[in-house]
Amino acid sequence: MERIVTIFGGSKCVEGSEEYGQARRVGQLLAEKGFTICTGGYLGVMEAASRGAHERGGRVLGVLMNQFKSEPNRYLTEKVASAHFYERLQNLIQRSVGFIAIRGGAGTVTELSLVWNKLQTKVIEPRPLVLLGDCWPPVIETFRKHLVVSEQDVSLLDFVRTPEEAVRVIVEKAEGVRL
Repeated sequence: MERIVTIFGGSKCVEGSEEYGQARRVGQLLAEKGFTICTGGYLGVMEAASRGAHERGGRVLGVLMNQFKSEPNRYLTEKVASAHFYERLQNLIQRSVGFIAIRGGAGTVTELSLVWNKLQTKVIEPRPLVLLGDCWPPVIETFRKHLVVSEQDVSLLDFVRTPEEAVRVIVEKAEGVRL
C-alpha cells in the first residue's frame, strides 16, 4: 500500500533559505524511507520537498488548483487536479498517513489548522502532524494565550527542530494509520 506524507509550507521561500533546505531534506529522507511525497505542487517549500524526493527517485504528487494561473514545479511525477481551494485541501489531507508543516504564511496556517481540527474532532483517524522549525512553538503558544486551545489539543502536535526528527516521528507514528 502506498504511504503518502503531505508537506505544507510557504510558496515564497527560495533556494538557499532555511525553509527551502528543510523541505528539500525532508523530501529526500521520506523518499529514502519509501514514502510518496504530496504537496500543493507549486513553488517554495512545495518545490523543495518535491525536488528532494525526486533526487532520491521518490514519487511526488502535486495537488494543483484549476483556479491558479501559476505553473507547477518541475519535480512532480503526478499532478492531481482540484477544481477549487477546498477540494485541494481535501486531496492534500485524505490520502496522507502523516503531515509535516514547515514555516509559511496564511495558506500554511490554514492547512495546519484544518488538519489539526480534523484530528481534534476525530473526523480523521489519528496520524502524525509534525511542526518542523523554531517558528511553531511560539505560534502555538500565542494560539493558547489568545484562543481556546487546550493541552490535549496541543498534544496532537509533534514539535521538531530538524528534518531528521520530522521523518523519525512520521516513521514511528504513521505505522498503523488506516485511511
